[in-house]
Amino acid sequence: MTRLWNEPADFADEMIDGFVAANGRYVRRVPGGVVRSTVSPAGQVAVVVGGGSGHYPAFGGLVGPGLAHGAAMGNLFASPSTQQVYAVAKAADNGGGVFFSYGNYAGDVLNFDAAQERLRADGIACETVTVTDDIVSARADEKHKRRGIAGDLTVFRIAGAAAAAGADLAEVTRLARHANERTRSFGVAFTGCTLPGAEQALFTVPEGRMAIGLGIHGEPGIDETGIPTADGLAQLLVEKLLAEVPEGVTVEGARVVPILNGLGSLKYEEMFVVYRRIAQLLQDARLELVDPHVGEYCTSFDMAGTSLTLFWLDEELAELWEAPVDTPSYRRGSVAPQERTDASTAAATVADVIEPGDESSRSVARTVLAAVRTIAETVDAHVDELGRIDAIAGDGDHGIGMQRGSHAALRAATTAVDAGAGARTTLARAADAWSDKAGGTSGALWGVILNAVARGLGDEGRPDSAAIAAGVAAGSRGVTDYGKAEVGDKTLVDALVPFSSALTHAVDAGASLTDAWRTAADAATRAATATADLLPRMGRARTHGQNSVGTPDPGAISLALIVTAIGETLAAETLAAENQKENAHG
Repeated sequence: MTRLWNEPADFADEMIDGFVAANGRYVRRVPGGVVRSTVSPAGQVAVVVGGGSGHYPAFGGLVGPGLAHGAAMGNLFASPSTQQVYAVAKAADNGGGVFFSYGNYAGDVLNFDAAQERLRADGIACETVTVTDDIVSARADEKHKRRGIAGDLTVFRIAGAAAAAGADLAEVTRLARHANERTRSFGVAFTGCTLPGAEQALFTVPEGRMAIGLGIHGEPGIDETGIPTADGLAQLLVEKLLAEVPEGVTVEGARVVPILNGLGSLKYEEMFVVYRRIAQLLQDARLELVDPHVGEYCTSFDMAGTSLTLFWLDEELAELWEAPVDTPSYRRGSVAPQERTDASTAAATVADVIEPGDESSRSVARTVLAAVRTIAETVDAHVDELGRIDAIAGDGDHGIGMQRGSHAALRAATTAVDAGAGARTTLARAADAWSDKAGGTSGALWGVILNAVARGLGDEGRPDSAAIAAGVAAGSRGVTDYGKAEVGDKTLVDALVPFSSALTHAVDAGASLTDAWRTAADAATRAATATADLLPRMGRARTHGQNSVGTPDPGAISLALIVTAIGETLAAETLAAENQKENAHG
């Protein structure tokens, strides 16, 4: 379990600060993560990697000459936000374009893709290769759906070597994609992991048992069995990986890089015992072993477990693999001394100015603030239950992520109201803060929802019920467009779409906003409860399959809880306004 922390919500930021303090010769802090503290050649492609924290040395530990130029570092087990990815990429850009690579998880894809769009709008060329090495997470004919685990290292290293050799963006992308196609991984776990401040592990494995094919966030695998001997585990890992060889590879005589990765708590000595037998089995299969790796390359906080990755070389990959690398946690060969960057040349911070709204809109902004406070209080009251549900039908961190996001939104909304902001600015500031601090899929989607509603509020006058309903409808469309989920996929969308439809229908029928909102909240609650009967088809929960049937989707449940609570806040605000009018006329 995790023992050392101050405030759990501050853990990731404090960890990054300490990492930078210890590794100043390699990295410097920028908003959203780290970039090299050394000079890169002008025109060189910038390799930017990233993902949630809790996987060290992925991702910040792989920034340095010969490998990545920057790492976007999200909160614990949560993807970095769009703002974080964008900021890191801008700081890392050398004028040769930005190449993104990261594990294939829904939140990462959403946020990296959104940042990529922003960078392209700025005139910066970008390309992406998602890592899909985990053979358990999807069938071979659906490799594009697989998640990325310890195979991140091979793809990142090939991309970094290609960039260092002067390859252009198209060539770096081609080679990274080729490396991904020749990387396969398979893992097991003996215990779960516990995040700072959490009383229980994100998931559990029964005493004396081993989860087979488990993901690095606790996503379920394909089976559970008794813990084998070290030789028995080696046999399992090798057999699974040799059963799926990349297209065009003949096993006998092939050159392969074996990577035995520790997930956080497994001791090196134990892994060496396992690797001893892995090497024997691979050699028995007539494989040539190149540069074996045994250690921690992509962890899962304090999880006890291991994974085996096989990287199948050809001539061009083998040449790039030998290129020197020098990063905080990964070194190969000899890298020439590097010139340090001048931190004083960093771009100056632009002053954050809030334009005041008119008197009517400032009044609405206070109601917005009350609603955002209600969201934070509702999440606080249900954070443990949301985490419990997510451990069954997700990856266990939904409650924590919602808590981070809602409290960031509350702080931003409070600051905006204190500065005299109108309703639109107040809610838009809250939306951006939520997306930035929560990260992950839910952070991105709540940012979309709240920003869409904000646009309907304006900073002048009082919006009518139709404008608010239209804003919710725009948010619903934005989520389906952005996240690609549909009703029936067992996601937040299953509650959001019924809520929006019911709200619009009730407002069009002449109901007051309070009554319409309550009616819509009831529809959302029924729809969220009904997700228990669905099989997940999107996000991390997809790998849970039948295991999640009987448990509702945590994103749908949290949305239903929130809109229900906001309905009560709207009723209270309306009553208070009516009483104030009566007293004024009394």
